[in-house]
Amino acid sequence: MRKIIQAGIAGILALGLSASALAADTWPSKALTLIVPFGPGSSPDVMSRVIAEQASKTLGQPIVVQNRPGASGNLGTGVIAKSAPDGYTFGVSITGPMVNNTILYANLPYDPKKDISPLTLGVHQPNILVVPAQSDIKTLDDLIQAMKVPNSAYNFPSTGAGTVSQLSVELLLERAGGKAVHVPYPSSPAAVTSLLSGDTHFAALPPIAVMPMIKDGRLRALATVSSKRASFLPDTPTVEELGYPGIEGSGWIGFVAPAGIPDNIKKQLGDALISAIANPEVQARLKAQFMEPVGNQPEEFAQYMDDELARWAPLIKRLNLSVN
Repeated sequence: MRKIIQAGIAGILALGLSASALAADTWPSKALTLIVPFGPGSSPDVMSRVIAEQASKTLGQPIVVQNRPGASGNLGTGVIAKSAPDGYTFGVSITGPMVNNTILYANLPYDPKKDISPLTLGVHQPNILVVPAQSDIKTLDDLIQAMKVPNSAYNFPSTGAGTVSQLSVELLLERAGGKAVHVPYPSSPAAVTSLLSGDTHFAALPPIAVMPMIKDGRLRALATVSSKRASFLPDTPTVEELGYPGIEGSGWIGFVAPAGIPDNIKKQLGDALISAIANPEVQARLKAQFMEPVGNQPEEFAQYMDDELARWAPLIKRLNLSVN
């Protein structure tokens, strides 16, 4: 009798293991959900839809985009973190929820290090340092020297306290020894409007917000806030070229999954996304939005976020920035 029971148990375990292996082998067997922590039409939303459309062809299943905006991206990123780690729910996030908000917020509903697994960095959106076309400032050096003049009273807009559009300028000011007053605005369009109206003097803003005005001559680009020139502004130098290395003002967007996702499924999903990002048609569509495609490995993406934290955390603390 004991032998019969043992054989039965062994059979059940074998069936369970076989079923588990079969489930892993057949992933994905249904539609996937891609969480976007921002609203429809936002840069993360646009990027997600372009890449998901191509990745779904590789995976053989539809990828349904679900927008979950709120709390500066923390709400949707928290949804990703708390989802079942089975590969059927993943998402995108940006430097705020994944890096800066860990310093800005006293309490987050998730821990980016423990609850979220990086898949691949999708795109960079390097901020562009601009001035109004009618400004006497022609170069970055002109701007730095002007801000060093006593009582110069320069100011700059951003898309909010603690965002890359503020922090990249603050880091530049710190390195160069210039002074300017930060004026936060609720959005990129509002910040651009302040420049065009003369309420503010210069800014480092996302390319999608300033490129149309650079092209039509209303804004002048002084530098790309990056170590690498932007493909859409090949003749504009970087701040690194102009003597200020280590200032990376990128509005990057990356793909992430809940922690605990099985390695084989994580690789299959990540590879499908990386392959989609490398697709020439996808790259053309992303570059039309002034996005620089990346598509790297999970460990490279994780290292980049560590670099971002090392770059911004000390500055956020020195500026005494906080949200709650």
